[in-house]
Amino acid sequence: MRNSSKSIKSKNMKYKYIILISLYLLHTSCEDFVSVEVPDYKIISETVFSNDITANSAVVGIYNELFKADFSNGNFRSVTMLAGLSGDNLRTTALNYAMIEFGENEILNTNSYNLDLWSSAYKIIYMCNAVLDGLQMSEGVTTKMKDKLMAEARFVRAFVYFYLVNLYGDVPLIQTTDYRVNALASRNTTPEVYELIIDDLKSAVAVLDINFDNGERLRANKFTAMALLARTYLFVEDWENAETFSNQVIDSSDNYTLLENLNEVFLVNSKESIWQLSPAGRGALSFITNEARIFILTSPPPNSQQPVALSSEIIESYDNEDLRLKHWIGKFDTENQAFYYPFKYKNNSQGIITEYNMVMRLAEQYLIRAEARAQLGKLTESIVDLDKIRKRANLQLISDSAPDIGKEALLDSISKERNRELFSEWGHRWLDLKRTGIATEVLSNKKSSWQDTDLLYPIPEDEINKNPNLTQNNGY
Repeated sequence: MRNSSKSIKSKNMKYKYIILISLYLLHTSCEDFVSVEVPDYKIISETVFSNDITANSAVVGIYNELFKADFSNGNFRSVTMLAGLSGDNLRTTALNYAMIEFGENEILNTNSYNLDLWSSAYKIIYMCNAVLDGLQMSEGVTTKMKDKLMAEARFVRAFVYFYLVNLYGDVPLIQTTDYRVNALASRNTTPEVYELIIDDLKSAVAVLDINFDNGERLRANKFTAMALLARTYLFVEDWENAETFSNQVIDSSDNYTLLENLNEVFLVNSKESIWQLSPAGRGALSFITNEARIFILTSPPPNSQQPVALSSEIIESYDNEDLRLKHWIGKFDTENQAFYYPFKYKNNSQGIITEYNMVMRLAEQYLIRAEARAQLGKLTESIVDLDKIRKRANLQLISDSAPDIGKEALLDSISKERNRELFSEWGHRWLDLKRTGIATEVLSNKKSSWQDTDLLYPIPEDEINKNPNLTQNNGY
């Protein structure tokens, strides 16, 4: 028994070594990485959190990891790709069985992409917890910097948990770096997960200021936390708070603007962006987003490097005069078929960073406020918000065509606009279908194998085999 306890402690310390070294080194490029001897854990912690500069570098490492991690990098195993397939926006065009399972909503619990999605998300959570632990014990970081960095770590942790709870339902709430605790963690209820998300975000809002770090929109500020709070409150159907927080973001017009030129929305530090991730986080030689690399078709399908195209459903949802159809959707013609693809990111070759990965942007906040106001019976104000998005897209305004529209019809219009506006971004369509209770209605007509239990992804079998306290979702 003593040897077993010693072994667990050894694993725990080893994992802390890895995380802390990663936090300290991730802000440098891959080319600069050097092998180091692993020193005593206490020395590592004291080194990483010895002063403002090194502690700040540890948090930069978390943001860099977000661009590299499977769950958040926009690549094959990301939320954007896999949730896009689970809904009705993307379809597979290559023989990739792991992705086909997501597209058919027939995901095996042994699916390697699902495992990578889950494990990479929890790795980021662990890194956030390591930063929080290190800062709490630090005596060398100034109080102001410590508060800021802890708020950012809490924001990122809340962001990751938002996706985990929406993809998997009840999930373990990991808030420690203790391997012995984490290895046996059971699933917390969805309300408990949302409670932590809201608590983390409120803490971040209370501490963070409104400024952008070095003029870049790559780190969370007060409005970033408010924007995620607004989204979270929308998902838990707290309409008043969803309106309140989205309103504060929208009213910050000095910081955020709905850009008229659709080709400028996804550029570096776009004024519509609330939060972006930089390709540079992947290393010094990275210049383009993964979305541009894998979405933009440069050769006819099937193409294993560009394995998806847009579904006919999303293409047919646009009016011909919709500017988003013209600027955000590309077309690749073959002899027998036309393939449409997401074209929000346009730089897939240049040796200079011109686009950042968009995580959150102002258009979503208008749609959040529109939906919250409609639910609250503020239909006139809701129409104004919805028309902001429609006007930019060159569509007829609801205030002109249907000023007396009823609540349910207005909510339906908002739902359709969210799909046309936010397609191929972070799985919005999949999450919207589920939270509004229409997933079965919509997808059962399009996917022959659809079942209600497909609403949640399976907990990876590897994780259940390692942890006897983890249970599986129904249907798997």
